[in-house]
Amino acid sequence: MSTATAAASTRTGTVLADLLPASRVRDVALVAGGAALTGLAAQIAVPVPGSPVPVTGQTFAALLVGTALGARRGLLSLALYALAGLAGVPWFASGTSGVSVSFGYILGMMLASAVVGSLARRGADRNVLRMAGTMLLGEAIIYAIGVPYLAYAAHLSASAAIAAGLTPFLIGDAVKAALAMGALPAAWKLADKG
Repeated sequence: MSTATAAASTRTGTVLADLLPASRVRDVALVAGGAALTGLAAQIAVPVPGSPVPVTGQTFAALLVGTALGARRGLLSLALYALAGLAGVPWFASGTSGVSVSFGYILGMMLASAVVGSLARRGADRNVLRMAGTMLLGEAIIYAIGVPYLAYAAHLSASAAIAAGLTPFLIGDAVKAALAMGALPAAWKLADKG
């Protein structure tokens, strides 16, 4: 690893994507790649009985994109993902597109990716405990927007929206958070050794 790369990897204010040589082409590729990763992860979808919202890899990808790319590129990736899906690209959960009762979760992912990206710039992705807090905050943001949107769009009471759009997903989200808790700090250790 070069001295400049080693300094960048330990300096607060750097996210993993910043270890690549800087250019507009890099940033465009990262934004497009983050959107594509989220779209691919959304295809890992398991229906939840009694809920119009499936368990997907989408939230994990959105938080990973935000953390690895930083707030600005993470937000742009999720905005591209949302806009392309609204325009008809079938890469929302289970190959859907357009507005559905679960679209609020996508809006939440946009905000969450920016927040976790901002925290990553402050070093939150460098150790397991800080990464756990970052992922939990990101998940909370997604639910804070997604569940009320679900209640509104599906004409559900608050308690019914929580039962259909939050409770069944908590265990899966804990597993996704655990994966991220290990993945990002490990990536930084590899970058520091490389």
